[in-house]
Amino acid sequence: MSFADIGLQVPKILLPGKGIDMQSWAVIACDQYTSDRSYWLRLAEQVAERPSTLKLIFPEVYLEDQDAEQRIAAINRTMEQYLADGSLEEQPPGFVLVDRKTAEVPSRKGLIVALDLECYDYRKGADSLIRATEGTILDRLPPRIRVRENAPIELPHIMVLIDDPQRMVIEPLADENLDTLYDFDLLENGGHLRGYRVDQPELIRQVAEALEQLADPAAYREKYATDGEVMLYAMGDGNHSFATAKAIWEKLKEEADDPRQVMDHPARYALVELVNVHDPGLEFEAIHRVLFNVNCVHIKQQMEAFFAARNTPFSFEVCTDLAEAQEIAAENSTLTHSFAVILGGRFGVCTVEKPEFTLAVATLQAFLDHYLDNHPGTRIDYIHGEKSVTDLGNKIGCVGFYLPALAKSDLFKTIVHDGALPRKTFSMGEADEKRFYLECRRIR
Repeated sequence: MSFADIGLQVPKILLPGKGIDMQSWAVIACDQYTSDRSYWLRLAEQVAERPSTLKLIFPEVYLEDQDAEQRIAAINRTMEQYLADGSLEEQPPGFVLVDRKTAEVPSRKGLIVALDLECYDYRKGADSLIRATEGTILDRLPPRIRVRENAPIELPHIMVLIDDPQRMVIEPLADENLDTLYDFDLLENGGHLRGYRVDQPELIRQVAEALEQLADPAAYREKYATDGEVMLYAMGDGNHSFATAKAIWEKLKEEADDPRQVMDHPARYALVELVNVHDPGLEFEAIHRVLFNVNCVHIKQQMEAFFAARNTPFSFEVCTDLAEAQEIAAENSTLTHSFAVILGGRFGVCTVEKPEFTLAVATLQAFLDHYLDNHPGTRIDYIHGEKSVTDLGNKIGCVGFYLPALAKSDLFKTIVHDGALPRKTFSMGEADEKRFYLECRRIR
């Protein structure tokens, strides 16, 4: 069942079969802990030989290893095996209502649905129904495409946001008497996860009608003070995974003798978790930056030169600790962009006057992109959590930048009026709050 006007499909979800250890089955998104191999090694030890989504994904911490092709082949073999041996069982068409408890929040609700890739465009300036919230880095797609292009199933860590202040779409389902599909604790401080079957026709129609109200053109244009095309869905987490699915779908159409022959292909859709941006359990966290293999004196000089050349003067003030640095950064005028930094083991505040961009993250990222282009020996990582930035920034040859969080209530309006944000502008919660893989769907 599909609702074309709102890009929604009711999927046939695959869930672990009877007897599968759910705690071992579910693991965190592959793009987390990308500088922490010990995390993924611990997961492998805990999962051992039991069926697990760990064996169906390519953790990004291993992307630069020499065994990429062997890993991908093993992933595809394991997917086929799980389909054949009953480790995965297809459910009747329906959604799954998800209720996640984490160490930070008691409840965050989501709804597992399939979205139409025909309604998505990740190119800059796109006005599609489904939009990227930040710039898509095309260089990040090829390794993901290699994982997905021959995969018989998909398993998403994609979280897509809706702007539903009246809580019409997801929240009413929590008041229904739904069958429980799973209820268990997650590994590695992941919290607790419950899932409920939503397959009653009247509830499916209720969800679709509520989404149709959000997508009503007149109401949308009044809400956002715009005359642009409707954006119903905004990418939260997993933008590059969704873009990968889009790229493969476009290739499938190109290779068909007649594109109309493949319009019912399951790869046209991608499984996601819808989350209301107004859910009290959804928190926006900043994504910080850490540079590795850096001369700390040299990079400060480079920052001064970079911003001076743009007539946006730069200054650096030493602080006694992170709290002082963040307090100073927060107090600075809106006419400047300030962010805390740990440079050579010392805390400080970087301030840029008369910035070119709206957000501080864009000001910093412009310099970092320039610096990385001219210093190929330097590596960047995008970090969730201030403690990790401090730990890494204290190491020789490392610099850590702390960035403020984006107010989640401003997200949709900002995207509608300004377009996609700079990449890695915000994170939906801390690293251990990210979506865990669980539900799957056939794509071949």
